[in-house]
Amino acid sequence: MSDVLRMENVGIDYANRRTRMRIVDDVSLSIGPGEALGLVGESGCGKSTLALAALSYLPRGMRVSSGRVLFDGRDLATLDDAALRSLRGNRVAMVYQDPMSSLNPVVTIGRQLVEVPMLHGERSAAAARDRAIAMLAEVRLPDPERMMSRYPHELSGGQQQRVVIAMALMAEPALLILDEPTTGLDVTIEAAILDLVRELRRKFGTAILFISHNLGTVARICDRIGVLYAGRLVETGDIRAVFGAPAHPYTRGLLAALPRLEAGRGGARLTPVAGTLTAADRARVGCAFSPRCSHALPAACDAGPVPMLPADAEPGHVARCARLEAVRDSRPATPAAEATRGRDEDSPVLLDVRDLSMVYAIGGGLSGGPRAELRALSDVSLAADAGRTLAVVGESGSGKSTLAKLLSGLVTASEGQALFAGADLAALPVDERPADLKRRLQMVFQNPDSTLNPSHSIEHAVVRPLRLLRGLGRAQAKEAAARLLERVRLPADMLRRMPHQLSGGQRQRVALARAFAGDPQLVIADEPTSALDVSVQAAIVNLLAELQDASGIALLLISHDLALVRHMADRVAVLYLGRIVEYGPADLVFAPPWHPYTKALLAAAPRPDPDAPEPEVILGGVMPSPLDPPKGCVFASRCPRRIGPVCDTTPPPVRHPAPGLTVACHLEIADLPS
Repeated sequence: MSDVLRMENVGIDYANRRTRMRIVDDVSLSIGPGEALGLVGESGCGKSTLALAALSYLPRGMRVSSGRVLFDGRDLATLDDAALRSLRGNRVAMVYQDPMSSLNPVVTIGRQLVEVPMLHGERSAAAARDRAIAMLAEVRLPDPERMMSRYPHELSGGQQQRVVIAMALMAEPALLILDEPTTGLDVTIEAAILDLVRELRRKFGTAILFISHNLGTVARICDRIGVLYAGRLVETGDIRAVFGAPAHPYTRGLLAALPRLEAGRGGARLTPVAGTLTAADRARVGCAFSPRCSHALPAACDAGPVPMLPADAEPGHVARCARLEAVRDSRPATPAAEATRGRDEDSPVLLDVRDLSMVYAIGGGLSGGPRAELRALSDVSLAADAGRTLAVVGESGSGKSTLAKLLSGLVTASEGQALFAGADLAALPVDERPADLKRRLQMVFQNPDSTLNPSHSIEHAVVRPLRLLRGLGRAQAKEAAARLLERVRLPADMLRRMPHQLSGGQRQRVALARAFAGDPQLVIADEPTSALDVSVQAAIVNLLAELQDASGIALLLISHDLALVRHMADRVAVLYLGRIVEYGPADLVFAPPWHPYTKALLAAAPRPDPDAPEPEVILGGVMPSPLDPPKGCVFASRCPRRIGPVCDTTPPPVRHPAPGLTVACHLEIADLPS
């Protein structure tokens, strides 16, 4: 059977009036019908460029300068514009990370779906509509007919992504390209989307090119994997062969950088890949990875182009490494191994949250409509200790961000207290907080670009809080800023640069330096690494741990990455629809686990192991609206272990299965972990 997509020694160049650069160099790969190939690597390695080359849709200035891209045996370079238009969306379709980049916000879902078959030869509007409704049912969206009349903003992120997948599959394409399709989604929605893609692949026999920096999702969905570095394919092979015996040092580095659910909390550091990818690496004649490789020998690695060589006896497992035997004989880096951290068991409580509730009034006012109450948080109680990490997990809409807004003073609570540094944060908006209180509590956000002014230098970003929060003079603040950059392992000359001149990982380090400028006691980290590559994430996580050890801060971590939480957290609070359903020491929360919702979250979390068992629970349904919360257990409508009407009508009792652990569930303690 012939390949659906085949790339033969493909080179892609970018050129403008001033410069010429090789973006992709000598890449060969193939995908057969019904097969899934995963492409992984750091940002800037060329993954998305290859995906666009498969559509013959490269940006202006880029072109395939060598080799061939074949689709169904046809060279895309020989096709005219009409043939390419017929191909795209019909035989080849692409799903992007952000579904709203593919959906028109002012056009109904139905109209956008119907356009696809109409553009590709379907003459009957009624038949096109029937096809659209059937495809919405295929991607498991509730009430497909009603969904046709809705607008994109009326759907959740997971539903929007399902609509985009339905749109891509409308013409039953031979090749589906998925570019980071689940990066911004909760683990439960991610698991459902991946399960959906696998099912549709089996049903339609679609070939899949799956691009991701999440090795767990690649392991769950792909048959083969290709590892890209600096635009070059450095290793490829069967998913089990590559994950089981990675041959290239870069592949080993990516796998070692991952936090693991199985590893647990012990203070061990992750193992990031040393150094960074530079423009000079792309132009190297020899191995592009050699400046960062502990196995590199100039005579072997830099003498000339390195070919793909057999990595082991497994057919098709090849790696671009001149020292394969030395690498094979060496011991791989140990990912997230256990270690003893030596924490003080009597650490003082810095943040004490008691029965915190947040209710928003919706409607009324000038509209004259009835007022409704949206209960974002209900009776939340938790504590963060000095030198320890408290993690808050849960799906979108569970109340994590509302909790962060309350603590940071963006909103004030309806009820309850959040006691910190002698003040009640729940009742103090940020503009009424004294400077010393602001200094003691700082935040690190998911996207550093949203907090770094692109018009100001890094020096301005770090010096300003030093002057405002610590009262330093300009000269003292500049000296302190240089020391802060040294603490986050950035050279002092970075102070002169602008945000756009730094990589994503470097910008996040600047955000950390700014957060620590006032010597805080409590740092709230809201998804601080979710937008970063695995190696950069490992470096940032290690840095946070080192800063925490050195300064004894309390860290409140908000994340949907459960492996990261498992690695970092001392204590975990599991939120669902504004209520804590499980809370206690991380070791107890993650094992057995106890609450059915916690179990569902853990089952859905992707693991970087192709042989990991299928998730026991793919959480169905949707979270109820906080405008109409359930009278009984908030999780009852989706709970796979619901025991009867009592779950719907009566709030669950708080169980104490172990010291320090609370679980809100009607199940008896003996039945909880089963």
